[in-house]
Amino acid sequence: MQPPRDPDDDGRPPRSRRSSRDATARTDGGPANDRPEEDRPPTATNHARAVADALAGYDRLVEVGIGRRTAVARALADRGASVTAVDRRAVETPDDVRFVRDDVTDPDLPVYEDADALYALNLPPELQAPVADIARRVGADLAFTTLGGDPATVPTRPATVAGGTLHWLRRTDGA
Repeated sequence: MQPPRDPDDDGRPPRSRRSSRDATARTDGGPANDRPEEDRPPTATNHARAVADALAGYDRLVEVGIGRRTAVARALADRGASVTAVDRRAVETPDDVRFVRDDVTDPDLPVYEDADALYALNLPPELQAPVADIARRVGADLAFTTLGGDPATVPTRPATVAGGTLHWLRRTDGA
Protein backbone atom coordinates (compact mmCIF):
# COMPACT_ATOMS: atom_id res chain seq x y z
CA MET A 1 0.00 0.00 0.00
CA GLN A 2 1.28 3.44 -0.96
CA PRO A 3 1.40 6.37 1.47
CA PRO A 4 -1.24 9.06 0.96
CA ARG A 5 -0.39 11.44 -1.88
CA ASP A 6 0.70 14.95 -0.95
CA PRO A 7 -1.77 17.33 -2.68
CA ASP A 8 1.07 19.81 -3.29
CA ASP A 9 3.22 17.17 -5.03
CA ASP A 10 2.86 17.38 -8.80
CA GLY A 11 5.25 14.47 -9.38
CA ARG A 12 8.12 16.65 -10.56
CA PRO A 13 11.39 16.87 -8.68
CA PRO A 14 11.59 19.73 -6.19
CA ARG A 15 12.62 23.06 -7.65
CA SER A 16 15.75 24.75 -6.48
CA ARG A 17 15.21 27.41 -3.86
CA ARG A 18 17.75 29.60 -5.63
CA SER A 19 16.13 32.42 -7.47
CA SER A 20 17.37 33.80 -10.77
CA ARG A 21 18.53 36.80 -8.75
CA ASP A 22 20.96 34.50 -6.88
CA ALA A 23 22.67 33.76 -10.17
CA THR A 24 23.59 37.43 -10.43
CA ALA A 25 25.06 37.65 -6.93
CA ARG A 26 28.51 39.13 -6.62
CA THR A 27 31.41 36.72 -6.82
CA ASP A 28 32.41 37.67 -3.29
CA GLY A 29 29.19 36.09 -2.06
CA GLY A 30 27.29 39.30 -1.34
CA PRO A 31 23.71 39.50 -2.60
CA ALA A 32 22.99 41.37 -5.82
CA ASN A 33 21.07 44.11 -3.99
CA ASP A 34 24.26 45.11 -2.11
CA ARG A 35 25.62 46.40 -5.41
CA PRO A 36 25.47 50.05 -6.36
CA GLU A 37 22.17 50.73 -8.10
CA GLU A 38 23.73 51.07 -11.56
CA ASP A 39 25.26 47.56 -11.22
CA ARG A 40 22.09 45.79 -10.11
CA PRO A 41 20.25 43.45 -12.45
CA PRO A 42 17.08 44.93 -13.96
CA THR A 43 14.10 44.69 -11.64
CA ALA A 44 10.56 45.91 -11.84
CA THR A 45 11.54 48.91 -9.72
CA ASN A 46 14.50 49.79 -11.92
CA HIS A 47 12.33 49.34 -15.02
CA ALA A 48 9.59 51.60 -13.65
CA ARG A 49 12.19 54.22 -12.73
CA ALA A 50 13.72 54.03 -16.22
CA VAL A 51 10.32 54.45 -17.89
CA ALA A 52 9.50 57.38 -15.59
CA ASP A 53 12.89 58.93 -16.40
CA ALA A 54 12.18 58.61 -20.13
CA LEU A 55 8.81 60.35 -19.68
CA ALA A 56 10.04 63.02 -17.25
CA GLY A 57 10.02 65.80 -19.86
CA TYR A 58 6.23 65.73 -20.21
CA ASP A 59 3.90 67.81 -18.05
CA ARG A 60 0.59 66.05 -18.77
CA LEU A 61 0.45 62.28 -19.26
CA VAL A 62 -2.14 59.54 -19.56
CA GLU A 63 -1.25 55.98 -18.57
CA VAL A 64 -3.34 53.54 -20.58
CA GLY A 65 -4.29 50.31 -18.79
CA ILE A 66 -2.75 51.08 -15.42
CA GLY A 67 -4.10 48.00 -13.65
CA ARG A 68 -2.26 47.38 -10.39
CA ARG A 69 1.11 48.69 -11.61
CA THR A 70 1.18 52.25 -10.31
CA ALA A 71 4.93 52.83 -9.85
CA VAL A 72 5.46 54.83 -13.05
CA ALA A 73 2.37 57.01 -12.53
CA ARG A 74 3.38 57.61 -8.91
CA ALA A 75 6.96 58.51 -9.88
CA LEU A 76 5.78 60.96 -12.54
CA ALA A 77 3.25 62.57 -10.19
CA ASP A 78 5.92 62.83 -7.48
CA ARG A 79 8.03 64.78 -10.00
CA GLY A 80 5.20 67.26 -10.53
CA ALA A 81 3.58 65.89 -13.70
CA SER A 82 -0.19 65.76 -14.06
CA VAL A 83 -1.01 62.07 -14.55
CA THR A 84 -4.34 60.54 -15.52
CA ALA A 85 -4.67 56.76 -15.36
CA VAL A 86 -7.13 55.01 -17.66
CA ASP A 87 -8.39 51.44 -17.42
CA ARG A 88 -11.47 49.48 -18.46
CA ARG A 89 -12.02 48.46 -14.86
CA ALA A 90 -12.10 50.68 -11.80
CA VAL A 91 -8.75 50.42 -10.01
CA GLU A 92 -7.09 52.21 -7.12
CA THR A 93 -4.44 54.75 -8.01
CA PRO A 94 -2.18 56.94 -5.90
CA ASP A 95 -3.91 60.02 -4.46
CA ASP A 96 -2.14 62.39 -6.84
CA VAL A 97 -3.05 60.35 -9.95
CA ARG A 98 -6.48 61.02 -11.48
CA PHE A 99 -8.38 57.88 -12.57
CA VAL A 100 -10.83 57.65 -15.47
CA ARG A 101 -12.60 54.52 -16.57
CA ASP A 102 -12.36 54.22 -20.37
CA ASP A 103 -11.96 51.63 -23.11
CA VAL A 104 -9.34 52.50 -25.72
CA THR A 105 -11.25 50.54 -28.37
CA ASP A 106 -14.12 53.04 -27.96
CA PRO A 107 -12.36 56.02 -26.38
CA ASP A 108 -13.80 59.13 -24.80
CA LEU A 109 -11.34 61.50 -26.54
CA PRO A 110 -11.70 64.44 -24.10
CA VAL A 111 -9.96 62.24 -21.49
CA TYR A 112 -6.80 62.30 -23.63
CA GLU A 113 -6.98 65.73 -25.30
CA ASP A 114 -4.81 67.71 -22.87
CA ALA A 115 -2.06 65.08 -22.70
CA ASP A 116 1.44 65.74 -24.01
CA ALA A 117 2.05 61.98 -23.99
CA LEU A 118 0.24 58.69 -23.58
CA TYR A 119 2.11 55.68 -22.25
CA ALA A 120 1.33 52.05 -21.54
CA LEU A 121 3.18 49.19 -19.88
CA ASN A 122 2.85 45.71 -21.39
CA LEU A 123 0.58 46.97 -24.17
CA PRO A 124 -0.78 43.91 -26.02
CA PRO A 125 -0.46 43.82 -29.82
CA GLU A 126 -4.22 44.11 -30.37
CA LEU A 127 -4.39 47.42 -28.47
CA GLN A 128 -1.34 49.10 -29.98
CA ALA A 129 -3.15 50.43 -33.08
CA PRO A 130 -6.14 51.82 -31.12
CA VAL A 131 -3.83 53.55 -28.61
CA ALA A 132 -1.62 54.92 -31.41
CA ASP A 133 -4.76 56.24 -33.10
CA ILE A 134 -5.80 58.05 -29.90
CA ALA A 135 -2.33 59.61 -29.63
CA ARG A 136 -2.47 60.73 -33.26
CA ARG A 137 -5.98 62.17 -32.90
CA VAL A 138 -5.11 64.23 -29.81
CA GLY A 139 -1.62 65.24 -30.96
CA ALA A 140 0.27 63.43 -28.19
CA ASP A 141 3.43 61.35 -28.18
CA LEU A 142 3.09 57.67 -27.32
CA ALA A 143 5.51 55.43 -25.46
CA PHE A 144 4.83 51.80 -24.61
CA THR A 145 6.40 48.54 -23.56
CA THR A 146 5.27 45.12 -24.68
CA LEU A 147 4.98 41.90 -22.72
CA GLY A 148 7.74 39.38 -23.21
CA GLY A 149 8.17 38.48 -26.84
CA ASP A 150 5.21 40.49 -28.12
CA PRO A 151 6.20 42.63 -31.09
CA ALA A 152 5.35 46.25 -31.70
CA THR A 153 2.61 46.09 -34.33
CA VAL A 154 2.73 49.79 -35.18
CA PRO A 155 5.79 51.63 -36.54
CA THR A 156 7.91 52.76 -33.58
CA ARG A 157 11.34 53.97 -32.66
CA PRO A 158 12.55 51.51 -30.01
CA ALA A 159 14.76 52.69 -27.16
CA THR A 160 16.44 50.46 -24.62
CA VAL A 161 15.61 51.16 -20.97
CA ALA A 162 16.49 49.15 -17.86
CA GLY A 163 14.63 45.88 -18.09
CA GLY A 164 13.29 46.21 -21.63
CA THR A 165 12.41 48.31 -24.63
CA LEU A 166 10.33 51.46 -24.74
CA HIS A 167 8.64 51.94 -28.11
CA TRP A 168 8.09 55.56 -29.19
CA LEU A 169 5.68 57.19 -31.62
CA ARG A 170 6.28 60.91 -31.57
CA ARG A 171 4.03 63.60 -32.98
CA THR A 172 6.87 64.52 -35.32
CA ASP A 173 6.89 60.92 -36.63
CA GLY A 174 3.30 61.27 -37.81
CA ALA A 175 1.89 59.22 -34.93
